[in-house]
Amino acid sequence: MTKQKEIGDKGEEIAQQYLLKLGYRILETNWHFHHYEIDIIAKDGEELVIVEVKSRTGTAFEHPSEAVGNRKIRFLIEAAEAYILKTDSHSDTRFDVITIIFDKDRYELEHYKDAFYPTA
Repeated sequence: MTKQKEIGDKGEEIAQQYLLKLGYRILETNWHFHHYEIDIIAKDGEELVIVEVKSRTGTAFEHPSEAVGNRKIRFLIEAAEAYILKTDSHSDTRFDVITIIFDKDRYELEHYKDAFYPTA
């Protein structure tokens, strides 16, 4: 397993635990639609939450949130639409981004609710 994959997996695990502590219900992790992937699909009350997790070691290159560009957003929206159709969900849906920056044995987590909105 590559170091980058290990960091990503650890970040997703931390994000899941964080959401559970907030009272979210995790429905799916690493859900695939064709070659697209949703890191976490959860419920916050009755709202469906699509969560993209970005993890990095340090910010020398870019802040993890900057890795969620227009192309990634388009893929997440397409995958979310597929999930909603597959599960016949009628819940309001929002898109969140969780960033995790690791520094030695510590980390900093930021949660961006409603990080972006799908356009009609």
